[in-house]
Amino acid sequence: MIRLKEDKAVRRVMDLIAISGGSCQEHDVSAWIQKALKDAGVPASAISIDTAHKKSPAGGTTGNLIVKLKGTIKGPRRLLMAHMDTVPLCVGCQPIREGEWIRPKSKDTALGGDNRAGCAVVLTAILETLSQGLDYPPLTLLFTVQEEIGLRGAQFLNASKLGKPALCFNWDGRDPNSLITGAVGANNLSIRIEGIASHAGVHPEEGVNAAVVASIAMAQLQKSGWHGLVRKGKSRGSSNLGIIHGGDATNVVMPLVTIQAEARSHDRKFRQQIVAAWRDAFEAAIDSVPNATGQCGSLKFEEDVRYEAFRIDEKSDCVLAAKAASESVGLKPVAQICDGGLDANWLALHGYPAVTMGCGQHGIHTERERLFIPEYLAACKVGLALATGA
Repeated sequence: MIRLKEDKAVRRVMDLIAISGGSCQEHDVSAWIQKALKDAGVPASAISIDTAHKKSPAGGTTGNLIVKLKGTIKGPRRLLMAHMDTVPLCVGCQPIREGEWIRPKSKDTALGGDNRAGCAVVLTAILETLSQGLDYPPLTLLFTVQEEIGLRGAQFLNASKLGKPALCFNWDGRDPNSLITGAVGANNLSIRIEGIASHAGVHPEEGVNAAVVASIAMAQLQKSGWHGLVRKGKSRGSSNLGIIHGGDATNVVMPLVTIQAEARSHDRKFRQQIVAAWRDAFEAAIDSVPNATGQCGSLKFEEDVRYEAFRIDEKSDCVLAAKAASESVGLKPVAQICDGGLDANWLALHGYPAVTMGCGQHGIHTERERLFIPEYLAACKVGLALATGA
């Protein structure tokens, strides 16, 4: 029977939420977790921080926090993980409790339950294990950085510090009944259109407007079904133009537009087809907009893999262990595939596929964000069961 000090678990998540720590600014969150671990008797020698932030193009104040424990009983090593960072809207949040919900005090901030609730689940699992004197197999705890800006902490993780875990579990999401065993892959697209500047009133015909080029390309992609939800035969995916910048004055033919976009699919080959369709559309658009003397603009089109898709066999030991732990605390686990990116995408590429479970987050990344305490506590119980092998 799982015993959990629920009041302490709730206090713990509220304390974590109250710490400011957006992406690249996770140092204080990491320090708070480290102190809680040391106060519980975890030796400093078991705690390390990798150099992911030094490898990440975003920089940052600290790397991934890794805790490696020998265990008191034999068994395959288990990994419990969550990410420490929040989106910018959460910075400055003051959490308050209203009945069974935790919400931000201000209407101008999000809560940050994504993913301080996940951190609290992992931390609660080990603190309850130690305080109750429970036996546990070899454990690794992983608290990643920079998840919200492209899974960079997990991408640049020093996986050699993990101790080769055989069973891996990640907390990040809403429903604790949901076991995410696979997720989509995504490519970033960086597009730079260089037109030709000219005076928009005196000699507009001498210019090539970069925004016009971009508009023609995007109209073609939309018309041909390669933007938004992409369905081609049995293949499925999506693409999106997310960021566009250009122009400084109304009296200048716009000479430069930069675009940030993405392509997603569970099928790697189809994702590359989406990328190819975007490239073709922009190349054709460049050639379709000459100025009065026949000059055209130029295109720089770059892509990189943000994260690769993965899928875990539902009969694997990891999934079966997650199901058993969930059922042991009265949940009804269901394996699911998701269309968003997770730290688990990169863990799979490192060779450590992880099942991702929810911990009560609702309305994430918005001022309406809330944490549902019963779901959070259920996740804590699952975490404790997995940490102890109960």
